[in-house]
Amino acid sequence: MYRTHTCGELRASHIGQQVTLSGWVQKTRELGGMTFVDVRDRYGITQLVFDLSKNPELTESARKLGREFVISVSGSVIERQSKNPKMATGDIEILAHQLTILNQSEVPPFTIEEDTDGGDELRMKYRYLDLRRKPLQRNLELRHQMGFEVRNFLNKEGFFEIETPYLIKSTPEGARDFVVPSRMNVNQFYALPQSPQTFKQLLMVAGYDKYFQIVKCFRDEDLRADRQPEFTQIDCEMSFVERDDILNVFERLTKHLFKTLKNIEFDYNFQKMPYDYAMEFYGSDKPDIRFGMKFCELTPLAKGKGFVVFDSAAYIAGINATGCAGYSRKEIDQLTEFVKKPQIGAKGLVYVKYEPDGSFKSSVDKFFDATTLQEWAKAMNAQPGDLLLILAGDKIQTQKALCELRLEMGERLGLRDKTKFAPLWVVDFPLLEWNEEAKRFFAMHHPFTSPKPEDMHLFDSNPGAIKANAYDLVINGVEIGGGSIRIHDKALQAKMFEALGFTREEAEDQFGFLMNAFRFGAPPHGGVAFGFDRFVSLFAGLDSIRDVIAFPKNNSGRDVMIDSPSAIANTQLEELFISLVKPK
Repeated sequence: MYRTHTCGELRASHIGQQVTLSGWVQKTRELGGMTFVDVRDRYGITQLVFDLSKNPELTESARKLGREFVISVSGSVIERQSKNPKMATGDIEILAHQLTILNQSEVPPFTIEEDTDGGDELRMKYRYLDLRRKPLQRNLELRHQMGFEVRNFLNKEGFFEIETPYLIKSTPEGARDFVVPSRMNVNQFYALPQSPQTFKQLLMVAGYDKYFQIVKCFRDEDLRADRQPEFTQIDCEMSFVERDDILNVFERLTKHLFKTLKNIEFDYNFQKMPYDYAMEFYGSDKPDIRFGMKFCELTPLAKGKGFVVFDSAAYIAGINATGCAGYSRKEIDQLTEFVKKPQIGAKGLVYVKYEPDGSFKSSVDKFFDATTLQEWAKAMNAQPGDLLLILAGDKIQTQKALCELRLEMGERLGLRDKTKFAPLWVVDFPLLEWNEEAKRFFAMHHPFTSPKPEDMHLFDSNPGAIKANAYDLVINGVEIGGGSIRIHDKALQAKMFEALGFTREEAEDQFGFLMNAFRFGAPPHGGVAFGFDRFVSLFAGLDSIRDVIAFPKNNSGRDVMIDSPSAIANTQLEELFISLVKPK
């Protein structure tokens, strides 16, 4: 047999046993007549020892081993003379009696260790080597455990896991679809699902009142750290429920995952924060509530004093950085340059230092006296030693910039601790958002989201003011997932399509199958979908989902390991009746 034990299994209790291990050579060391070889598999590392005086031929063979050679070795478990408390197997080593080289290896393009010298693109090109590294193995183990615990919890709650199709109908709402040509249906196309949304609603119509699926989804959109063209959702739907029924189940799921995987318990109900509150005080629909520094609007206190930046602004607001009055001019300048970055868009930064002696020092001293600055400090709950950071301009743009400044200050002050978690539900989103370029409303979530019952009458008079019966789970400033109560009434769904600018014919063409299903007794239903990759990366303490996915794409949507996407043969194109057009 290739092995009797794994490379992370042996302990002092195994001393005296004859064992066989197999794995990859991590490194070799020669000390006098002794040669030491570390052999590795996904379970750990064990040290082998070859004694030149006892077995010169075997030791010479060991000295020819290179990194990443695949070997099998048999020998005796002995007590290690120089123990290594950092290794689980550090109390023992194997005195080798037999060595077999199962496969040789070229020198790898980067070191396969905890910390590697390989850059992102190089590691993605040789992803199968990168996956040998312990950090990646830990991430994929965590992913496996999370998937297991999700299924375990939802099974006990009475949910069925039901698969839905990957080849579906293309719909223009939402992100851009990936399309797939059909050979058997000439000049027609499938789309890969952005989510199983319509299918899970059809399952509710079919009477499967508790559905879930850990499912692949596909969106052809520009990428960033927390996006991939293909990603995984924990997709769920329930019938005969209202909003709080759903929040209760999936808050308990969240708590279960934290308890079983992180040994963290939340002994309180998650806060339910209205969308309007989140935007007003955090400038974001995914607020990080691990720390304070909520926005304080100063518009009525700061306008009309002759300072043109404030007098011409629609909105003036700031944050209170506790204990930061000692910031140097250089540090203030760094913050000013930060908010002026193109992606943030502020024109400048006003600061007020509330000195420990109770006096004020400000970048706008010539326009505002100490009495006015004291009023600002009082409004912002500032104390001597604090630093007030203030932005002004268009409200939406300024809130966005102030949100980024708040997060930057949280980072600088060590308040965004990745070992601490602060979950909340953001609720009562707008149902619709206006697109000035298209001159029409779009669904903020999707076209099947139900409006809050008390806002139904606004469809005809003020559709932009309608609140959705929707909710997002946010943890540490990351949107983990979201959902809504769905529209289950055909007439209301038609009204929603009308508000989105669909003609009756367009709605029928794209979603007729769902509208028809509603004719046959659709129950009240709703659901939620969590970003599985994001959940795992949050638990792993990572900012990117890339390293919790075995074979991810790069920021251009390419798999550089297998060189995909790539051209296909003309014969395949001809079978599909497709001709290519060169881009302009």
